[in-house]
Amino acid sequence: MEMKIVVATHKRYRMPEDPLYLPVHAGHKGKEDLGYIGDDTGENISEKNPTFCELTCLYWQWKNVDADVYGLCHYRRYLGNRRWWKPREQRLLNEEEIRQLLQHCDMILPHKRHYWIETRESQYAHAHHIEDLRCVEAILSERYPDYLPEWKWMLKTRSGHICNMFITRRELFDSYCTWLFDILLEAERRLDISAYSEKDRRVFGYISERLLDVWIRHNGLRYTETPMINLERQHWLRKGTAFIRRKIRGGA
Repeated sequence: MEMKIVVATHKRYRMPEDPLYLPVHAGHKGKEDLGYIGDDTGENISEKNPTFCELTCLYWQWKNVDADVYGLCHYRRYLGNRRWWKPREQRLLNEEEIRQLLQHCDMILPHKRHYWIETRESQYAHAHHIEDLRCVEAILSERYPDYLPEWKWMLKTRSGHICNMFITRRELFDSYCTWLFDILLEAERRLDISAYSEKDRRVFGYISERLLDVWIRHNGLRYTETPMINLERQHWLRKGTAFIRRKIRGGA
């Protein structure tokens, strides 16, 4: 069983030695070479990286990599095991662990993020532009109306899978990417983001985080959650302060 987990990166970083992991330079087109394969080789959407984020690497993998199991992670965030006593670098999932997990589920995901005091809809409205969600809902209504119940369910939930990180088998990977990019590329045509901040211009990366849970629930997929291993320290005070500021001001 051939497995390939793409590591999306925009800078030089310490990468896993395990050949399971393939570092890919996100948004490589027109940028300085980092020594990694670029997402602008083969069929690609590398130029969309400022708005699609790590999804340019996902698209590149979908169109150019031949494997039985696919996955996406980040240069500093990985799906890992529960051996908390080991150094972080030694806790990344390996092929045998992935093989065993996929015997009992359809997808491997990071543990959900919990928002607790607000829904995913209100969180998005406070952090970004609610028009983004309205645009996607309109596209679903036209192209995938049977997904609307799960979309509305997602908006009212208070937790979800983030960072566009997952591992799954070939047939599900292909099905998800076909559905996802059909929606996102249409949303790109409809949304006017010319006045968005640099952060909010990452809109299609943010939207896809919401769509993943919609797709999983609609298709009745079984998933296993594993720890998200962050190789860098989290600035929880900074994140908490930004969250409170958004709640008070009603924006980023």
